[in-house]
Amino acid sequence: QVQLVESGGGLVQAGGSLTLSCAASANIGAMGWYRQAPGKQRELVAGITRGGNTKYADSVKGRFTISRDNTKNTVYLQMNILKREDTAVYYCVASRKGTAVAVYEYWGQGTQVTVSS
Repeated sequence: QVQLVESGGGLVQAGGSLTLSCAASANIGAMGWYRQAPGKQRELVAGITRGGNTKYADSVKGRFTISRDNTKNTVYLQMNILKREDTAVYYCVASRKGTAVAVYEYWGQGTQVTVSS
């Protein structure tokens, strides 16, 4: 069983930046970030294959950047120009498959990101 440990959440003012990190306990394939805001469905924010191909939700394109360090089994989410609607619990996800996936087998515990006005 692969464990995912997230860090970097917190409170930030609108327009600010925050970086999330997630370390996997073993070599892993595709990784990504989901988020869930109160009263809303969970949504995929960004995903990255083991080879570095990325995809983003339309709502974060141009503001968020996902990257990874395969030597550390770690994925990052750099979030810039944060908006109040980015407030949510962010979950790190991972898959054994290295290519783009629709379903991730592993989920982290989640980290809260709160954007204040």
